[in-house]
Amino acid sequence: MNSFSRAAVVAICMTFVLPACTQQPPGGSSLPKVTLASSELRTMKSTSTGRDYDLYIHLPSDYGKDRARKYPVLYILDGQWDFKLMDSVLGGLVYDKFGPEIILVGITYSGENPNYNDLRAMDLTPIAAPQVKGSGDAPKFLNFLKTELAPFIEKNYQADPSHRMLQGSSYAGLFTLYAMFSQPEFFSGYISASPAVSYADGYAFKMEAEYASAHKALPAKLFLAVGDREGLAPPVLEFMQILRSRGYQGLKLETRVVAEEGHASNKPEVFNRGLKFLFSN
Repeated sequence: MNSFSRAAVVAICMTFVLPACTQQPPGGSSLPKVTLASSELRTMKSTSTGRDYDLYIHLPSDYGKDRARKYPVLYILDGQWDFKLMDSVLGGLVYDKFGPEIILVGITYSGENPNYNDLRAMDLTPIAAPQVKGSGDAPKFLNFLKTELAPFIEKNYQADPSHRMLQGSSYAGLFTLYAMFSQPEFFSGYISASPAVSYADGYAFKMEAEYASAHKALPAKLFLAVGDREGLAPPVLEFMQILRSRGYQGLKLETRVVAEEGHASNKPEVFNRGLKFLFSN
């Protein structure tokens, strides 16, 4: 059985502190930590993967005022890196009335000093590759999202089960595509940034081709992007072209090549425009 716990604090501590601010004040007392408002931390043990996860949860500013209201949920892979960014991106879009208030759920790993690179390489890759230790657990991780995490969020929060969204970059972008081709209607929208389509001899191309051979429709909304200064640009551009050429019924697709940006630096623009696209009709 899954176990859940609420942290003693309801705010997520930021991990970045400016060097000039690290000096101890007179008397040696600790400085207060910077926190993200309207956010809380939950922990969850998955029976699907056997791993422990931290969940970073952002709640809308008006959350709880109308108990009948349901909010869309964006599930953010690699929450250890991208949750803080998405909190800011969402705030800007809501402020400028480009989208509604939503719940953010950042997914990362529990424990002291978790090895994020190794753990994500296990969870986010669709098949095993000899050069990536423990890889190929994406089916287990997707089962975790579908049968454990989403039901938990929808039971404990005012979450709209008809409006789930998934976002990821790099390995997580590859997993986002894997989730879409595995069960496209489980999430209502997908943001895939710089997906690792070249992983395992281009497994993403095989995955898409197998789907296309059996389906004429792809009922999904996908924002797919890459930076023009990264090594993944050529294969991702090829993948974009294949998707456009298929003519899938029901697929709402927007692609973007971010000028003058690389593998990580494209994220602010990709996530901003991707979420804005998912908000659009």
